[in-house]
Amino acid sequence: MTFSNLDKVGSTLVFALLLSLLALPLVSLQPNRIMPGESVRIWDAASLTTLTPTLILLSLTSLLSLFKSAIPIRMLLTVATLITLMYTLGLSASQLLLEASPLARVSLNGGFWLAIFWLALLITDAAIKLALGPLPRLALVTLIVGSVLLLLASGHWDSLSLLHEYHNQTNFWGQAARHLQLSLGSIVPAVLVGIPLGVGCHRSPSLKAAVFPVLNILQTIPSLAMFGLLMIPLGMLATGYPILAELGIRGIGATPAVIALFFYSLLPIVSNTTLGFDQIDASVRDAATGMGMSQRQRLWQLEFPLALPVILTGLRVVVTMNIGLVAVAALVGGGGFGTYIFQGLGQTATDLVILGAVPTLILAFLFAMVIDTLIALQKGDNA
Repeated sequence: MTFSNLDKVGSTLVFALLLSLLALPLVSLQPNRIMPGESVRIWDAASLTTLTPTLILLSLTSLLSLFKSAIPIRMLLTVATLITLMYTLGLSASQLLLEASPLARVSLNGGFWLAIFWLALLITDAAIKLALGPLPRLALVTLIVGSVLLLLASGHWDSLSLLHEYHNQTNFWGQAARHLQLSLGSIVPAVLVGIPLGVGCHRSPSLKAAVFPVLNILQTIPSLAMFGLLMIPLGMLATGYPILAELGIRGIGATPAVIALFFYSLLPIVSNTTLGFDQIDASVRDAATGMGMSQRQRLWQLEFPLALPVILTGLRVVVTMNIGLVAVAALVGGGGFGTYIFQGLGQTATDLVILGAVPTLILAFLFAMVIDTLIALQKGDNA
């Protein structure tokens, strides 16, 4: 192998991966749910027999990542390393708890989280070098997520403190559904209002000059302040009109969360819709008019399909933003995964915080991935 064949990105990521796994603790052995525990490095976390498959795959992945060749094999090995590391972690937790007290917990530590991060970047780097299309990228993510979910469903990770917290929550999937309802429930009205408003701003500079300052001001209001501002009028409405309270319109709960998220969603949708229509070449519109298309036909058959990738980009921003903001809405009784985050903070239970934070991140990533795939497919259709 020549020096020119060295992969600088892969080499850097492999160095960071090995440093994270070998220099940082993989897990922590805690005496109970709350008390800090003893940091355990990878070579102390399990027996050599348990670690051997992970170490072999890690060595092969590291070696191949140093060079620009054999990218498909590198990707397969990296995915296998990721899944095997997670499988080995479950075995390690079980072994660490054999001689511990009944209240002891095994928590994930910095070495594990950073290793997962670097492995994900290695997979992303390999996918970019292979120039994978949108559907193969989505299939790859589905494969990895499906494998992790299968591992969790098998009970192999049940010895970890994170899964103890999960099993202690009787309404986890109800909170997950609530998180999705709040995240996506505000998007439908925002799309129904934002896209026509964006088209109107494209056609009328005076409307654009009036609308965008208002939307910019709404966007700058901190989320907690927005929830607080909405609680006052909604509480007064619920008090003055009990029928509204019976319908669920109150100063706390889902109503202020949905309205606040609706306000935050407007600017990305309106601005991207306006931008998408502004970028359409005037000669294309002239050609459509010359072919006898009416304004309505030109809008739906020509302009909207051409502007759709930019509109979807705005929708991607809105979805990922809303999924994160719903976590904050738990402070006003909105529910969702934020409930676990704030309960964990109040109880100094790190794994309960992680139980709320990690699914929120995964949801945002998966929705962004799906919308990115739609954008890429739409651009391909328009090419």
